[in-house]
Amino acid sequence: MKHNNITNDPIVSEKKTSAGLEDSGKETKMVVLQSIGYPFLCNLVENPKIEIFDNELFELYAREQWVGYKVKEGSFLFDQKLLPDFAFKVIKAHPDDSRITKNTSILLMEVEEVREIKKIESNLKITDVIGQERAKTKCKIITRYLQEPESFQEWAPNNVLFHGTPGTGKTMLAKSLSNELQVPLFLVKATSLIGEHVGDGARQIHELFEAAVACSPSVIFIDEIDAIGLDRRYQSLRGDVSEVVNALLTEMDGINPNLGVVTIGATNNPQLLDYALRSRFEEEIEFVLPDKNERRQILEMYVNSMPLPVDQDLGKLAHLSRGMSGRDIKDRLLKVALHKAISEDKDVVTMEDFHYALKHYKKETNEPKGMFA
Repeated sequence: MKHNNITNDPIVSEKKTSAGLEDSGKETKMVVLQSIGYPFLCNLVENPKIEIFDNELFELYAREQWVGYKVKEGSFLFDQKLLPDFAFKVIKAHPDDSRITKNTSILLMEVEEVREIKKIESNLKITDVIGQERAKTKCKIITRYLQEPESFQEWAPNNVLFHGTPGTGKTMLAKSLSNELQVPLFLVKATSLIGEHVGDGARQIHELFEAAVACSPSVIFIDEIDAIGLDRRYQSLRGDVSEVVNALLTEMDGINPNLGVVTIGATNNPQLLDYALRSRFEEEIEFVLPDKNERRQILEMYVNSMPLPVDQDLGKLAHLSRGMSGRDIKDRLLKVALHKAISEDKDVVTMEDFHYALKHYKKETNEPKGMFA
């Protein structure tokens, strides 16, 4: 039986209203789809594999037939043109339970593609990051944005630069933010973004951001970003990675709607970054070496989990570890001293073991001779 009730047609309904949003009250900014196939035909028809060679063309094609449709995460859209009744599952919609308009960005992405981009899970909390109070305070804007990205619009903290001495908690803070807010963290080393063939690097950048958008709100953490974003004066030292940097700049500029995604770059040497890249960061957050009280807190945190007890006043160790980062205290003071004690069949870690660790640390870092006096 043929139905002529056109008021139920979402496209016609959208045309009949001034903005097409009266029914839902919300406009879909971005929708991510996964191709499903023909769910009602079971094994009678082989599901074709959808390969998109031109994302902009697919977006135009999709919008033309689905403008006015209400989308909700977990719901389905059905093709009515080239592949009638072919199903697409909505795996992400910004905002959820909203209506597609001519301004909606539509992305087709297979779940496998998202899984290929490694998401980091952590049980770290903000309180596990000792010190760095100024950095934590500045990160409140990131927290607020990830909790309610829709309310920020053009005021979003899209790109933030963490910089400072190695081992001071840059990665730890990113992990703790992700864990406490329960949002995915995509942590990558900048050097891993350089592909073997022309175009590989740029593709990896775009796939990284597509995966982050599909799981948004989310955080992208690019460690050692200076490895690809060196000032032009030093570019000959690292080879040509201009395609990677250009792709990264495109994503950071917001040409693609990366709603609910915060990109954090981390470097020990911000002064080496190319100006074009550094200028994209709206906020720079410095991480500093811990003071004596913070070093004592770090020592207390790690000593409690050591397999041997420590026979030494932690206040004295906090004084002797002046100039060390949190990572140095764990890996180059406590761990070295612990290993020495175990190798000598001791039941406790003594001051002799710590002096041994400090001596080797001083030798490796060329600290002034009187530092550990």
